[in-house]
Amino acid sequence: MKRPLWIIGFLLCLSSSMPAQDKLPKPLVSGLKNPESVAIGPDGRIYVSEIGEFGKDGDGRIMVIVKGKAMPFATGLDDPKGMVAWGNSLFVTDKKCVWRIDRKGKAHVFAAEKAFPTPPLFLNDITIDEQGIFYVSDSGDLTGEGGAIYRIFPNGRVTLVTNAKKAPLLKVPNGLVMDGMWHLLMVDFGSGDLLRINIADGSATKIAGGFGGGDGLAWDKFGRLFISDYKNGKVFVIPRPGRQPILLAGGFQAPADICLDKTGKFILVPDMQAGTVTPIPATVPGEEIDDTPMPLKTEIAFPNLKWTGWKGMTDAGKVNPLRPLVLTPAGDGTNRNFVATQHGVIHVFPNDPKANKTKIFLDIQKQVRYDDNENEEGFLGLTFHPNYKKTGEFFVFYTLKKPGRINVLSRFRVSKDDPDRADPTSEEVLLRIQRPFWNHDGGTICFGPDGYLYVTLGDGGAANDPFKNGQNLKTLLAKVLRIDVNKKDPGKNYAVPKDNPFVGKKDTLPEIWAYGLRNIWRMAFDRKTGRLWAADVGQNLYEEIDIIEKGGNYGWSLREGLHPFSPKGVGPNKDMIEPIWEYHHDIGKSLTGGTVYRGKKLLELDGHYVYGDYVTAKIWALRYDEDKRRVVANRPIPDPNVPILSFGEDEQGEVYFMTTSVTGKGIYQFVKAGK
Repeated sequence: MKRPLWIIGFLLCLSSSMPAQDKLPKPLVSGLKNPESVAIGPDGRIYVSEIGEFGKDGDGRIMVIVKGKAMPFATGLDDPKGMVAWGNSLFVTDKKCVWRIDRKGKAHVFAAEKAFPTPPLFLNDITIDEQGIFYVSDSGDLTGEGGAIYRIFPNGRVTLVTNAKKAPLLKVPNGLVMDGMWHLLMVDFGSGDLLRINIADGSATKIAGGFGGGDGLAWDKFGRLFISDYKNGKVFVIPRPGRQPILLAGGFQAPADICLDKTGKFILVPDMQAGTVTPIPATVPGEEIDDTPMPLKTEIAFPNLKWTGWKGMTDAGKVNPLRPLVLTPAGDGTNRNFVATQHGVIHVFPNDPKANKTKIFLDIQKQVRYDDNENEEGFLGLTFHPNYKKTGEFFVFYTLKKPGRINVLSRFRVSKDDPDRADPTSEEVLLRIQRPFWNHDGGTICFGPDGYLYVTLGDGGAANDPFKNGQNLKTLLAKVLRIDVNKKDPGKNYAVPKDNPFVGKKDTLPEIWAYGLRNIWRMAFDRKTGRLWAADVGQNLYEEIDIIEKGGNYGWSLREGLHPFSPKGVGPNKDMIEPIWEYHHDIGKSLTGGTVYRGKKLLELDGHYVYGDYVTAKIWALRYDEDKRRVVANRPIPDPNVPILSFGEDEQGEVYFMTTSVTGKGIYQFVKAGK
């Protein structure tokens, strides 16, 4: 739905970063009577719950903001408080029941007082998970007695999650948000503490404090948490889990239940005493992130290129898309591009925009398994020996056709008489990895500046890491490996570097370099710094970007992104390395990793990690400041609205991305927008 022009104009005037201060922006709307909660409705409009006169029933209502004015939408309620949208309805807490309000403003009882296992005293906030299960806080008698948190299923059935008996830290439960699928965050109005609630057992852990009359909670789409303090008139932000709260804005009279606006750039703050809703920038003072669009565009990189041996339609009339997954140079100074397709063919052609035909460097389709219905298998990785000009060696990673569920890491050599053809009989298998399921193969292989080969392997597939491979150091699955292809240990076609982090340790495999990784889809070294960047695809809610360190544990499957995963999930801790960046599945659902740009054509892109999302076809340029140890820019790049399969770079460091294509035009490049 298009955002009304008056809202766009209003918000744009606030778009410059606002340091924490008591002088607030102009309200979006005023004249409300005790506004408690604000939410973005199913239609994209802003809705506000208005309590009306305290102690008086029947004068509560839900307002909708239309052209800068608050208009009645649903009336006849008592004291409507927390509000959340789901499907085509709004769900609103009101003293001792929960309403469902349809798109016409008609209120229906969703969960009546008698549906609760214990009669509720003061239903307050409400949130919802991705499966449509609601969670509601009961603030009890507001003095520290009778507080509880309930779960409400889509059919209206209500069960207890926790209360003060299960979790003595609960005093006056108020604001709620999900923290992954199995945990809640709750800010307590009585103690001013921020608690993490384990939904499975009802236990509570304090993770921050000092919020006075903690009222509202809201995540943005990048892992930043916002908290309103009703008693002290302030809004805080926690930049990432484990960090201390930072004051974002003061000067409110009684900020209540906040929410993120539709653009994702502002927090909407209802002020009960002032009768206003005010937007404040969803940022961290002093740690602003540049999200302005890059002045770039994308275009077909090799418009005349024909792929030898490939047709977009089979002889039987079946569509046969080209699926290029790897674009890389040999590093031998010949300025050739090698492109590997998922079906098992490596093409080679001059790195020339006028190139018109590929040559087949290697074709192993007969031994590679690829199926459109199980499309995480296939030919997934290709890299050339750092001294390829001398050794003629290159390495591939693929799924074996028979028997199935086996990935292979092999060494091949170029033919002796033709630099544009490999010797197909030269294959030497280095690793065979058995997997329980077809998905989460990983498959990126690349050489580091140390000359060793790094290999990514997914967790084995299915969902929820059923065999707990992420934290198991006795399996190669869910890991980054590091091996020496220039030597051979007894019984192996490679050697294990002696400085690998788990060499000589009990119950570990020495090839492991890092672990706790669900399914890295593309990993690359920064040519300048030697940093190893990895894009780890999430499951339920979050995609994450990691910088891989020696011996690092990246949390899976106890954490997903910056959040606990599963009932046994944990918070941030010294034993696990947090991602440098995450984004929510509202932004994209399948991260495709790229590389740090070090080319010469686009100086504005230098030092930025270029990545995308396979599902939403979005592309960004992210900049990480090594000194500040945080992301300072995440700038969108206009995209051609095609699935982002993979990224690659040529000998000069220019970056490309690849997509499926039935025309053969599946390689894109970045150019200046004005070109």
